[in-house]
Amino acid sequence: QVQLVESGGGLVQPGGSLRLSCAAIGSILSITTMHWYRQAPGTVRERELVATITSGGDTYYADSVKGRFTISRDNAKNTVYLQMNSLIPEDTRVYYCNAERIMTKDITLTNFWGQGTQVTVSS
Repeated sequence: QVQLVESGGGLVQPGGSLRLSCAAIGSILSITTMHWYRQAPGTVRERELVATITSGGDTYYADSVKGRFTISRDNAKNTVYLQMNSLIPEDTRVYYCNAERIMTKDITLTNFWGQGTQVTVSS
């Protein structure tokens, strides 16, 4: 059974930093492009794409986080990270990681989501 397990969320003051992790657990052979999305809790608004990283390390950032957030991955650990600096209250969201494709020895999973981790930026 494959899971994406996020961690690292919490409460931080404006200007502070957090590092989110998303570890893929299971008998995984490889993972393609991975993303971090975020969504305001308790809403049905569409999830906002925050950052993307390909298996080769190419990255993309939303304008709202460019220069403040850094996405990275460790393919050997099947883990993707989101380093968030200079946090502002508008960054308060539930953050989700997403894998476009996860290949195991038995099946291939597509558009696979983690359970989300809450980030709250407040003084």
